[in-house]
Amino acid sequence: MSERPFLPVRIAVLTVSDTRTLADDRSGDTLVARIEGAGHLLAARQILPDERIQIADQLRAWVADPQIDVVISTGGTGLTGRDVTVEAHRDVYEKEIDAFATVFTIVSMQKIGTSAVQSRATGGVAGGTYLFALPGSTGACKDAWDEILVKQLDYRHAPCNFVEILPRLDEHLRRK
Repeated sequence: MSERPFLPVRIAVLTVSDTRTLADDRSGDTLVARIEGAGHLLAARQILPDERIQIADQLRAWVADPQIDVVISTGGTGLTGRDVTVEAHRDVYEKEIDAFATVFTIVSMQKIGTSAVQSRATGGVAGGTYLFALPGSTGACKDAWDEILVKQLDYRHAPCNFVEILPRLDEHLRRK
């Protein structure tokens, strides 16, 4: 860690599930506890069914909200017919963070072995906002947060992190 100050970011959590409610959204609860425990701000929370258009519309609404810096979704990243979260994310992305999926797979391999191949976790950027799609299990949410996101969303993390380039994510949209 460097001598830089901690800079909290504003994070929205989206749970994608046909069956979950706030009362039993363990993966969403896991993310919220870790976000707040790290000193970040929960900017919004929503549960939506596995419907690509609804998911993409919610992502776009949060990307357009200047009070949200990061969106983390959980659920819908698998291989079944109803798993459309990755496609919804990619409908919104301007740029995909390819290495996020790779690093998540490496982390997952250490925990669940070759079963990691069944995850399609992804990350990207749109409108100056980071977007991450995580599997729906609490274990996957813990792994992604504890091993990747807690560090990359910490301005003090060296040699580089997502927070330090946050102000430049939408520089291509600004008038020159």
